[in-house]
Amino acid sequence: QVQLVESGGGSVQSGGSLRLSCAASGNIGGSSCMAWYRQAPGREREELARIERDGRTIYQASAKGRFTISPDNDWHSLYLQMDSLKPEDTAIYYCAADYDGHAGICGYYWGRGTQVSVSS
Repeated sequence: QVQLVESGGGSVQSGGSLRLSCAASGNIGGSSCMAWYRQAPGREREELARIERDGRTIYQASAKGRFTISPDNDWHSLYLQMDSLKPEDTAIYYCAADYDGHAGICGYYWGRGTQVSVSS
């Protein structure tokens, strides 16, 4: 079992920055990946960035160039540095861990999310 708790969300003006944190507890050492997702009102949840156990990081188009995912050494904390934020980045941001083989995503364990609001 793995427990994930996000923090660091809030309200920021367009062009600003936020750093999200995800505190992981339990058997995070057994997870093969960790990832950040977001879900905006009326839209499906989307993956932003993912880190694999071998160190590879994968960014989706909406995050590439503006967001940076990074874990601490033992994966008990995962961060998402978000720069040059835009109003369309407004969403609930979720941390996830380990592969869900059925769904085919890095999303077996989920946090409850943290709200990010970007005003113009």
